[in-house]
Amino acid sequence: MTTPPVELTAASVRLGQRTLWSGLDLTVSEGEFLAVLGPNGTGKTTLLKVLLGLVPLSEGTVRVNGAPPHRGNPALGYVPQQQAFDRTLPIRGRDLVRFGADGHRWGPPRHVRATKRRVDEALHAVGATPYADAPVGLLSGGEQQRLRIAQAVLGDPTILLCDEPLLALDLASQRAVTRLIDERRRAAGTPVIFVTHEVNPVLPYVDRILYLVRGRFAIGTPAEILTSERLSDLYGIEVDVVKVRDRYLVVSAEDELPTEPGAHPHHAHDHEHEH
Repeated sequence: MTTPPVELTAASVRLGQRTLWSGLDLTVSEGEFLAVLGPNGTGKTTLLKVLLGLVPLSEGTVRVNGAPPHRGNPALGYVPQQQAFDRTLPIRGRDLVRFGADGHRWGPPRHVRATKRRVDEALHAVGATPYADAPVGLLSGGEQQRLRIAQAVLGDPTILLCDEPLLALDLASQRAVTRLIDERRRAAGTPVIFVTHEVNPVLPYVDRILYLVRGRFAIGTPAEILTSERLSDLYGIEVDVVKVRDRYLVVSAEDELPTEPGAHPHHAHDHEHEH
């Protein structure tokens, strides 16, 4: 029997007296695109940190490619949130990508020629070759995210973890970034775990959704999860889900609910819990 890339069994995470989620049974298969939705502070980023070996489970078990997670696992590619670089930062685009190969190692670069070839291939794969030698601080948000994707796939990871990589990007850049991630998934069979506040940009690619709300969760296809009945049960209040031209809208009298599933407002106290 093939070992699943990611497997959590009866998994729980507590931070102090607060339980983020508990009793989570989740298996992510090869080539699957899993979107992780929910308000701030519900443990979406924490799930990625568990897989990266940065946060231990409070209960249950977790396996990454059949083994316990550990820091610096080369099998994991990580695409972080879009955060603008300082415009005066002197490093070039290709320097940022190369960190995916040797940024964790002290001393001078090793295997320079082979690493340069891999960097060039990664830059070409994401369409970033034209600005590979430009200072990263002068690039657009979409261009910077292309470089981060190139960095994440440089080591040919078997699992791709994406932590809200679409934040602060315009619609065209969102589409370009999600398309690149999906192309990698299809070409290499790499499963994608994609944390997001807004499901609509990635909806064409999503196989299943993990929706986290106040210690509770639901797992299923978009058609199973994005319904009035399912979200009303999850939030514990009356929620209406409307589908308009292949986009989902959520309507509720409660202030904390978004106009789209996953598009939750950022509250400072919740943000501290999550990050």
